Amino acid sequence: MFHQKIKQCFSHSVHLVSSVISEFTYSDTDLTRNRKFPADKLITFLVSQGSSSTKNELLDFFDMDPQSPTASALNQQRAKLSPDALEAVFRHFNHFASFYDQKRLRYRFLAADGSTFTFFSKPAFAPEEYHVSEGHSIKGFYSMHLNAFYDLQKHTYSDALIQPIHQKDEFSAFCEMVDRHDLLTGTKDVFIGDRGYCSYNNMAHVKEKGQYFLFRTKDIHSKGLVGNFEFPDADSFDIQVNVTLVRSHKKKISIKEGYYKRFVDAAASFDYVAYGSLDTYDLSFRIVRFPISDDSYECIVTNLPSDEFPSEQIKLLYYARWAIEGSFRKLKYTVGLSNFHAYKPEYIKQEIWAKLIAYNITETRINHAIIEKGNTKYEYKVNFSMAAHICRVFLRPNTEKDSIDVMSLLTKELIPIRNDRQYPRLQTAHFRKPRYFIYRAA
Repeated sequence: MFHQKIKQCFSHSVHLVSSVISEFTYSDTDLTRNRKFPADKLITFLVSQGSSSTKNELLDFFDMDPQSPTASALNQQRAKLSPDALEAVFRHFNHFASFYDQKRLRYRFLAADGSTFTFFSKPAFAPEEYHVSEGHSIKGFYSMHLNAFYDLQKHTYSDALIQPIHQKDEFSAFCEMVDRHDLLTGTKDVFIGDRGYCSYNNMAHVKEKGQYFLFRTKDIHSKGLVGNFEFPDADSFDIQVNVTLVRSHKKKISIKEGYYKRFVDAAASFDYVAYGSLDTYDLSFRIVRFPISDDSYECIVTNLPSDEFPSEQIKLLYYARWAIEGSFRKLKYTVGLSNFHAYKPEYIKQEIWAKLIAYNITETRINHAIIEKGNTKYEYKVNFSMAAHICRVFLRPNTEKDSIDVMSLLTKELIPIRNDRQYPRLQTAHFRKPRYFIYRAA
């Protein structure tokens, strides 16, 4: 059964990390003694735990064993484990799961975005770089920012980077993830980002990687990146522009014919030309402008070839980027990243990586569920909420092999696909107060 293959991918990923656990602990002797919570079981517990209290999760994980470890024992073991261990499992699982991809595609579309997670802590546990000043909460609260790449075809996270809230820098995070991102043979990556990702530095990093970008930018009437080009006398257009980037005002810098000169000041990051240098950097890209309503327009910059990706296709690709917004909602409120089980930032990072793994395992199984099409008004898809619960139970070590037919269960939990639904964005969506440990369902 396919669900057993996915569990083997996860188990093998955990084994690879636990076999060299000294690389992911703070002492060579950590997690080496025979305990109820060895490294492999500790990692599996973090990935499979839900949103209940820690004690309830331990009872479920150990099948209601009266001799199950205490919450204190769990925290003692967690203190020895670096979050890098969970990150390594995440990368191993993505690698092994890719072997089961049904077909290789010419393009892989990756949405880039970030989301902030809030948690309770104390100055004794968390440094000031995580603390958010008073405002939404009397005592303040603590936050960290997750930057992620989301595969729009597989509906899984391909990479992530976690930053303290006061070190949040989506530009640098994007560049770092692009530089280290694994490429697939015969497949080109297309990195899709909202206005917060549109910069010459981000474009250059994607170009140096030999891949493609598609960024939304401010409209042509603003002072943004595309504010000073010559445009056709039309509201909608698709034009190619060539730009030479300079970081010095000296007149002896020559600009090629047909290129626009653009100065990158000292405050802006650009990793390929030092500020004050006489070097230049050339970029070529399309500016695509199209209507989204009777009186508003969207502006996109991209280096995708126009013969394969006309303006209508560009519009659809940017609209598809919204899937990463929905994935963050599921990650927080379905998989459980709005219910942390710790105060310390290192523990919070463990849980974020663990939930990313759980999310990818769930979506990988959903991708391979065979749904029979009937004569119905809507097409149907697997209910992610039920799939996440089924996969969480299936990952527990006490679940006997073949005792749960995961794929059959998934095909029983279907909901209609309603792509035409639209809801106004909540004005309070940028902040959610952390949940206290005592307010958890039994």
